[in-house]
Amino acid sequence: MSDEAYDEMNDEMIVDDALVVSMEYTLHVEGKVMDTSEGHEPLEFIQGQGHIISGLEQALYGMAIGESKSVVVGAKEGYGEVDAKAFMDVPRGEFPPGVPATVGIELELRDKSGQAVYARVQEVGEENIRLDMNHPLAGKELHFDVTIAALRPATAEEVAHGHVHAAGHDH
Repeated sequence: MSDEAYDEMNDEMIVDDALVVSMEYTLHVEGKVMDTSEGHEPLEFIQGQGHIISGLEQALYGMAIGESKSVVVGAKEGYGEVDAKAFMDVPRGEFPPGVPATVGIELELRDKSGQAVYARVQEVGEENIRLDMNHPLAGKELHFDVTIAALRPATAEEVAHGHVHAAGHDH
């Protein structure tokens, strides 16, 4: 296929399943910029495979290269509602000695199966330290400004591996 034919095909593409989407974005939460691709390469992912939060993924369908959109994603379609069961009180004596017991400190813990679990210190009491294992953006409304920078079909290998392969990628 000639470069011109490829460019023409890409110009007509819209976001759909099994396409690699290159997306520029800025995420605002409660009026503050929480994340952005500005100054970096666009975010790349395979559409329809759950690589990004569902509310944003659904809003991208049908967008064309160069198209911009503001998207508001509610907590349920974002990082979920705050789960009241995702809090744990740890006696001060069991808190890791080298870790400051300060509100907002993030910790990486291991569950019984050895999987990493992330937590933040929510409250420091005289007897207990309360940990919050919810995602930091759980319960929040997310405001995205997105622009589709490029689209291309995902290769069979990318689909099989479940992620985008950058140039020079090797397993």
